[in-house]
Parts: sequence; C-alpha cells; structure tokens
Amino acid sequence: MTVADGALPIGGRAPASTRAVTTPKGWVPAYVVLLGAAFSLTAASWDIQWHIDVGPDTFFTLPHLFLYAGSALSGLASLAVVLMTTAARRNDRAIDATVGGRAVRVFGGTFAAPLGYLVSGTGSAGFLLYGLFDLWWHSLYGFDAVIASPPHIGLLLSITLSMVGAVMVFAAGMEHPWARVGAVLALIVTLAFSLVAAQGLEAFEGGPVDAIAVGVTFLTTLTVFTAVGFLRDTRLILGFGVAFALAQGLLWWFSPWATRAYAAGVGLPLRDYVPAAPLVPSQMPMSLLVAAVLTWGIMRAVGRRWTGPLAAPLTGLLVGALVTTCGLVQTILAYGHSLPSFLPLAPTVAVGALAGALAGFLGRRFAVMLRVMAPVASQEGR
Repeated sequence: MTVADGALPIGGRAPASTRAVTTPKGWVPAYVVLLGAAFSLTAASWDIQWHIDVGPDTFFTLPHLFLYAGSALSGLASLAVVLMTTAARRNDRAIDATVGGRAVRVFGGTFAAPLGYLVSGTGSAGFLLYGLFDLWWHSLYGFDAVIASPPHIGLLLSITLSMVGAVMVFAAGMEHPWARVGAVLALIVTLAFSLVAAQGLEAFEGGPVDAIAVGVTFLTTLTVFTAVGFLRDTRLILGFGVAFALAQGLLWWFSPWATRAYAAGVGLPLRDYVPAAPLVPSQMPMSLLVAAVLTWGIMRAVGRRWTGPLAAPLTGLLVGALVTTCGLVQTILAYGHSLPSFLPLAPTVAVGALAGALAGFLGRRFAVMLRVMAPVASQEGR
C-alpha cells in the first residue's frame, strides 16, 4: 500500500505528508456535487408535479432538462476530482484523504479515485445511461405519465447513489466546519430524493398495507439512525431536522408554482382537479425532527449499551411506528380527508414498525461506515 494511493490501514495515523492538498480545495468540488444533487431533487419534485397537475409529457421538457443538468453537474465535478487525483498519483504527489476519502484503484490502477467521488460519479454516469433508456422509452411509447416505469426507477436509483456519494464526500472531511454543514445538507437531499424512489412501490398498493408509507418509514428511519450515529452532535442533529423541514416547505411552495408558471408559458391548461398538496413534499415526513431527537435521546440514555445487538432494532421499532403513524395522518390531513379509525391503519403501522427495526439495525452500521471515511487523525479529534 503506497502513500500515493491515499489509502491508510484502519487504525493507523496519517503521516503529515499525506495531508497535502493536491486536488481542488475540498469544499469546492464537494459543494458542486451537492449543488447538482439539490438541483436534481428540485427538478424531480417539479417534474412529478407536472405529471400530476398537467399530464403526460415528452422527454424534452424543462423539468427533465433541469433534472439531467443536476446529475451532469455532479458527474463532471466527480470526474474532475478523479482525474486530478490520478494525475497526483502518477506524479508521486501525496493525496489528501480528506478530499472525498481514500483513493482506490480503478480499472487496474489506470485511475485513482477518492471513494466518495467514485460513488457519486458512478451514480451520475448510471443516470445518464438510464437517460438514454428513457429517451428510447419515450420514442417507443410516446407520452410517459407514471413514476414506476423501468427507466424512471433506474434513473431514481442512480441519482440516489450519486447523493450517497455526496454524503461520503463530506464524511471524509468532517474535521472541517464546511464538511459538517455539508454532511447535514447531503443527508437531507439524499433522504428527500430516496422518498421519490419510494413512489415506485405504488405497484404493490391495494392490500391492507400501504406499501409507500412503509417504504417512506424505512428510508426515513434508516437515514435518521445513520445521521444520529454519524453526526453525534446535538446541534448538527437538530440542524438536520430543522433544515429538512425548511427544505420541505421550499419544495411545497416551488413545485406547484413552477408547474403553473411553466404550463402558462407553453400554453397548456392545468387539469380540472388538482390535488390539494404537492406530492413530493407531502410525502416528506414532518415527524423527522421528533424522530431524530427521540433516537438521539435514547442513544444518549443507553450510553455504551447502544452497542448491544438489540438496542438499535428496538429503538428502530419505536421510531418506525411513530414515523408510520404520523406519516399516515399527515397524508390524510394534507389531502383533506377525514381521519379513519385506527383499525384500518393498524397493519401498516405494524409493518412500518418492523421496517423501522430493520432500518435501525442497518442505519447504525452505515453510521460506522461513514465515520471510517474520515482519516484516523480526524476521527480522534472529534
């Protein structure tokens, strides 16, 4: 293992020479990747609202173009860092592991890619490839009005992977204030966009369990446990919950406004019946801050016992039941429906609680993985 690879044995201390910055200042490409991810999230919310309020569309619409532009921005920033890291390795210059994580060999050592940027770049590349699939799908079937089409699911999963890479990029530089703030924002964008992908579960609707509600619960609880276990700071965790609510409010305003403005600009009418609430922000759980505080409180209360095998799943069971119940009530109220008795909701709450238990188990481990992203010297300072 060479210093030029930027890879250090876990548990070892980084020599001073490896901390030299040979790629762009860490915050520059990191925030460009985050900006592209946020751009894609906003465009996706707009595009889905366009389908609902106006109807089917073709491939070349403004929301689609904004969606692809965001992914391209993240991909180009990731590619630039990979190329500069590769050049640094070939010139035997030290590679700073806080810029995107430890560098790994790609294509037999042809490239050296910081792990975070490798993941975000791969997600962006996959998105563009699925974009070609989506273009072919539109040319074959014409209008496209559903989320759960094969190219759309591939697109959503690809962007989610890119956003996970953004979280990893900031995790590598957590010794810096800009990275701690960026990690909070990246977790918010990742969760919000993954909830868009959860809409693909509509194909499993129709039974006693609301599949989308369970999917939203699983992804929310998974992200909450990851954020709490990774951030481990009361201010950052509260900031995570508050900033998520602000992002939800912004999308709640923007998605209908942009849809109406664009429809008026191209001369298309809105449908006679427009839902009372925009889809994407209405699916974002308003209970997130409560769930995060509850998880953090239990985590602090149990102390070292948190490392026990049952602590995270049992806490996840409780948080999952809370998020599912609040989510069902939130959806009912957002669309102006009357509250039903608890009995019809019970199967969904029960399955949501089990999904929360699994999410707690996985989220705790994902948090450990993110903490390992940072160089050891950085971890010791936190």
